[in-house]
Amino acid sequence: MEKNTDKDTRISPYTDEELEYFRDIIINKRDEAEKDLGMLMDALKDSTENASDESAYSFHMADAGTDAQEREKTYMLYNRTKKFIKYLDDALNRIENKTYGLCKVTGKKISKGRLEAVPHTQISIEAKLKRR
Repeated sequence: MEKNTDKDTRISPYTDEELEYFRDIIINKRDEAEKDLGMLMDALKDSTENASDESAYSFHMADAGTDAQEREKTYMLYNRTKKFIKYLDDALNRIENKTYGLCKVTGKKISKGRLEAVPHTQISIEAKLKRR
């Protein structure tokens, strides 16, 4: 990919080596999230198949309600994980564009510790606390 040469584009406060460090963190988190997504998809498939396999003898309204609630919870986790993966992909794009690590609210450097804990964040602790 081509480096940004536009003078209006903010450049990352981090060196290329530091950006590679963050890229590794993000890729590891993304790999974990992809595995989780696969397990959640399997759980959704299993619960849907099992719901249609229930015989009239073993069917109880309370069991059906619990099963439906579990499916809904799994579906919400699935969607949340997909959203998380998108945030991680966006962070990888910011690394590629050399804009990673800048707070979109203050324009200041986001601390290394914050990026290690929440590598997809776009706001500093300072900006986060002001939003409360």
